[in-house]
Order: sequence, then structure tokens, then C-alpha cells
Amino acid sequence: MYSSNPSEQVKSTIQNRHALNLDSSQAIRTAFFISDGTAITAETLGRAILSQFASVPFETRVLPYVDSLERAEDAVEQINMAYQRDGSLPLVFDTIVNPEIREKINSAHSCNLDMYEGLIGRVAEETGVEPDGHSGHAHDDVDSETYKERIDAVHFALDNDDGARTRHYNAADIILVGVSRSGKTPTSLYLALQFGIRAANYPLTEDDLYDNQLPKALREHKDKLFGLLIDTDRLVKIRQERRAGSRYSSYQQCQQEQRAIQGIYITHGIPSLDVSEMSVEEIATRILQMTGLKRRIG
Repeated sequence: MYSSNPSEQVKSTIQNRHALNLDSSQAIRTAFFISDGTAITAETLGRAILSQFASVPFETRVLPYVDSLERAEDAVEQINMAYQRDGSLPLVFDTIVNPEIREKINSAHSCNLDMYEGLIGRVAEETGVEPDGHSGHAHDDVDSETYKERIDAVHFALDNDDGARTRHYNAADIILVGVSRSGKTPTSLYLALQFGIRAANYPLTEDDLYDNQLPKALREHKDKLFGLLIDTDRLVKIRQERRAGSRYSSYQQCQQEQRAIQGIYITHGIPSLDVSEMSVEEIATRILQMTGLKRRIG
């Protein structure tokens, strides 16, 4: 959330750094994701770029709705304070369209990585048409039908989460299956929100796994099933955070479940994906590629 109080931002940053427990030899770099809108684009693209520099400890801050000179000045103050604290230029990823606001952001002591300016300039040069200079145009083209499709898909994912309800599976585009804590819910919600896909998910229990059978609710929708797999060590770590020291989170239990579910996927011809080292964005994209499922929006 956008904060208009730089001192609070700095206080939070110092606390975060203590929590990270980094030694003095590790030079932390601050990265800002700034936009005159939600900052989702700036953050998504910026984080994708930063992921290529895994050895650098980045601390990130998101500043959305920097849509006035007053807010731009506040952002500049925060950037400059980060520069003074770090002793190195903060990286600033921004998707600001308004030239006055962008110029103000560029006046900060930072390494500015404007994610629109270069692209817009290239398009203007190629088309011979100057850009409007108004923010938010990306949202103007989103009609009410697309919005409704997205919201309906999210509601469907929530209503059909974790096998709670199965009577609406005939309306599902895909049904994700897997052991408990293998990433079914976040993937279902991402598919809904990002692509408008109606995704249900169903956890396979011990009874299902060891009988090597699909639950009755899934059998008639077998062509919609997609399985998730996860590394045993990764699964143990995730379950330990939920129920430490329990049989549910033990290595032996997780290993047995993983072996059993792979057998089910093979026996019933269910396509599957190992999601151990993947982000939810990567998982969703791979699912679309593997299934040929068409996105309803986007």
C-alpha cells in the first residue's frame, strides 16, 4: 500500500533488514516499483529482471498511484533517503506515462529504468504519431464483459476450492488435483484472475492415494483433470509451517503420498507438472501450454 510518510517507510525498512540477518559484507540494494496505477506491471516486470541477479540482496518497495506531482515528490524523497542510507543508487522501475510526473521521478538520486518511455518512444517513431500522455489507457479498453468474466472465474475458483463442492464441475475449464499443500489453490486463483479460467481443485486424500483410485466426483470429469507434483523436501517444509512435528508433515508421509500420487497420474493418464521450483505465474503458463486451454481474457 502507498504510504505518504517516508519516515515510516524507513523505519519499516530498518526492521526488515534486521529480520533478514544479513552481515555487513552484503550490500543491500533498494529497488522501487512505481506507477500512476496499481504498479502491478512495474512490479511484475521489475521482479522478473531482478530474479536474474540472485546473488544481490534486493529490498523492494511498491509505490502505486503516484498520479500527481505531490505524490511524485514524496516518492522522490523516499528514493533519496534510500540512497543516503544504502550508499548506492536505488533501482527505480516505473510505468508512469505522464511526462511531468516521470520527469519528477527521474530527478531522484537513482538508476531510473523507465519501462514505458523507451517502448513508447519507439512506437511513436515508427508510427509517426505522438502518444497522448494520459495514464490509465490500458484500462479503458477493458469492457464490462471481460471484467465480469474475470470476477465470475474468481468466484468459481473460491466456490470450488479444496473439493468443498463438486456439483459444478461440469462448468469447470480445468480441475487441479494433487496432495495437500501442493499449490492447487493459488494456481486456481491465478488462472481465474489472470486468464478468466474457471479452475476447481481437489485434494487427493490417503484413501484415494493408497487405493490408486479416483474419487467418484472426479471420474466423470477425468478429461479436465491436471495433476500437480512437488518435491518431497519442499512439501515437508511447507507442511511443517502449518503443522510442525505432525505425521502429516513428516518426511516419510510426504514421500509416500508423492509416490502414490504419481502412480495415480500414470494409471489414469492424468497430465501432470512438477511445480517444486516454479512460481505460480510459471505454473499457470505451463498448464496452458500443456493442456491447450484457451484463456478467456488477456
